Amino acid sequence: MAKQFDVVVIGAGPGGYIAAIRAAQLGMSVACIDAWTSADGKPAPGGTCTNVGCIPSKALLQSSEHFEQANHHFAEHGIEVKGVSLKLDKLVGRKDTVVKQNNDGILYLFKKNKVTFFHGTGSFVAHVDGGWSIKVSGTTEEDLVAKHVVIATGSAPRALPGLPFDETQVLSNDGALRIPAVPKKLGVIGAGVIGLELGSVWRRLGAEVTILEAMPEFLAVADQQVAKEAQKALVKQGLVIQTGVKIGEVKSTTKSVTVPYTDAAGAEHKLVVDKLIVSIGRVPHVDGLGVDTVGLKRDERGFIVVDDDCKTNLPNVWAVGDVVRGPMLAHKAEEEGVAVAERIAGQHGHVNFATIPSVIYTSPEIAWVGKNEQQLKTEGRDYKAGSFPFMANGRARALGDTTGFVKILADAKTDEVLGVHIIGPMASELISEAVTIMEFRGAAEDIARICHAHPTLSEAVKEAALAVDKRTLNF
Repeated sequence: MAKQFDVVVIGAGPGGYIAAIRAAQLGMSVACIDAWTSADGKPAPGGTCTNVGCIPSKALLQSSEHFEQANHHFAEHGIEVKGVSLKLDKLVGRKDTVVKQNNDGILYLFKKNKVTFFHGTGSFVAHVDGGWSIKVSGTTEEDLVAKHVVIATGSAPRALPGLPFDETQVLSNDGALRIPAVPKKLGVIGAGVIGLELGSVWRRLGAEVTILEAMPEFLAVADQQVAKEAQKALVKQGLVIQTGVKIGEVKSTTKSVTVPYTDAAGAEHKLVVDKLIVSIGRVPHVDGLGVDTVGLKRDERGFIVVDDDCKTNLPNVWAVGDVVRGPMLAHKAEEEGVAVAERIAGQHGHVNFATIPSVIYTSPEIAWVGKNEQQLKTEGRDYKAGSFPFMANGRARALGDTTGFVKILADAKTDEVLGVHIIGPMASELISEAVTIMEFRGAAEDIARICHAHPTLSEAVKEAALAVDKRTLNF
């Protein structure tokens, strides 16, 4: 006999496990189905983010940053270090430990909040009395019936046409996180978040890294003033970055990968590397979900079609995260997961897409929220801009990291903050102040009049707000 639930969530990534927990907190009976499996065959909830995305990449970034500091920057602080060596297996092992701790944490939260977890693949069977029939296929098979279904199956890496990932020579984000030895030469196709972050990790550990980007501009999605500063800083660190390239037919052998490409000037080149990371975007993951069986509507790019409330074309079927429209960000998925759980409970869930921040965890970090300057110009919006460099910030000097600046864009008449763009130390943390101000439709003056502790990096945010009105305190 099928097990009955108020809500069944398919997928235990950031959108799925958050939706399941919130629905359970609101008094509903909830099941969550997830197929991720660890190397030892155990359940590994957390999706791409926890297993092969946000969490492991940040662990490697942190470890590689320590290695970089010990080799090149400790001497500035009067710390002499000799004979620094890399134990890559231990470095990667630490990453694996961090991932497992997060997997176990999610399982604990399920148990604490009385969410029933099923390890396997969830798929639609039919619309039945009482809701939707869902089949769980795994080590054991289960039949479930749910009044509501939340699809949170995430995304998968996009491969180059004719060049599948083998995760040995041609790597997705998954393989790039577990290269067994530091390659002498590493190629990266795509200068997005994944390409820049993982390229930075292996560059710090000793690889010669070349990044090839098809777009004519570096980081076209970011404010171009920030993008230019980022490119300058990353090139200075040793990354080779080529934009406006056209990739030819890539050839892979057991020992190397050859990437023919034409540069922006039309000259032909041939890049030969030991390993190649392909990071050209991600596609919605619906394999095995049974979407065609029940007539779930998808758009021309494969994303599940939803309305503003994350409702699909099927009654009481919802979808959140990477599998639907909008930015493929873990925190966006979390916000949608909470909102959907609350909507199912009859409440008014809230997601403001205008205040979802974006972060790239390179060094320097890059973060932004809201509109950038090129977007405001395209819209014909009358705006004011103010910026402040970390070079003039006391805490940044003490840290020994003064690269970058804070830039604030505000409406010329109302002073409402329209966008904030940060490149520099701890940009990922500083951007939250901007998100808060923008969520309440605050003004640049509001930031300027808030007391910021001294000395802190956040004073650069205050100074940028003052600069919007051509003022400064110069802490």
